[in-house]
Amino acid sequence: MRGPAGFLLCSLLLLAPHCTEVAAQDIQPDPKTPCANWMGGAPGYPGHNGLPGRDGKDGQDGLKGEKGETGMQGPKGEQGETGIPGREGPRGFPGYPGQKGEKGEGAFVYRSAFSVGLTERAPHPNVPIRFSKIFYNEQSHYDASTGKFLCNIPGTYYFAYHLTVYLSDVKVSLYKKDKAVIFTYDQFQKNNVDQASGSVLLHLSAGDEVWLQVYGEGDNNGVYADNINDSTFMGFLLYPDPDVH
Repeated sequence: MRGPAGFLLCSLLLLAPHCTEVAAQDIQPDPKTPCANWMGGAPGYPGHNGLPGRDGKDGQDGLKGEKGETGMQGPKGEQGETGIPGREGPRGFPGYPGQKGEKGEGAFVYRSAFSVGLTERAPHPNVPIRFSKIFYNEQSHYDASTGKFLCNIPGTYYFAYHLTVYLSDVKVSLYKKDKAVIFTYDQFQKNNVDQASGSVLLHLSAGDEVWLQVYGEGDNNGVYADNINDSTFMGFLLYPDPDVH
């Protein structure tokens, strides 16, 4: 055979033993050798996609981002429960004085009082003793002409008497509305000047009368008074009844 075809055939025959020897030494031919190129087939089709790989490790935190814009205010929440009272704080400084208030109406003060003394010796027994020496009788509730105190303001009163006893024994009583309330007796000692006294609290209604008088016979009428010895009778209102206006 002559021509190109014959030349090609001769070349193949010369190379065949050499390739066989190489294959015996290494079963896996080097794909880069001429024989491998000659023996290789056509390129295959691409394989299917493999399974996804495992997740990698977390990366480092990134840089802090810029501050965002303020959001819209949310709705008002419900009122919470009342908390426990806190400790008492320190005492504050005194405040400034306030303005002077308007003058108020004065409360009416009820007054009723008298204080009188005896000017005559040995007053008549069993009748009111007329104390005509006036020490105090501003409201004129004591009548010197009768020797009686007339109640004008209902309430509680205090009455007292201090009598000089001379020349005879003394028996006196304090009357309220024609009824004896208290009695005092003092026995006279010859050549001596003695004292007899008494006091009482009484509730009086308007129109009640109070006086002092000697009771018994004339031998018990030793009530005495002169320029250096006094016999006195007094009384005054302690407080009026609550319903007095």
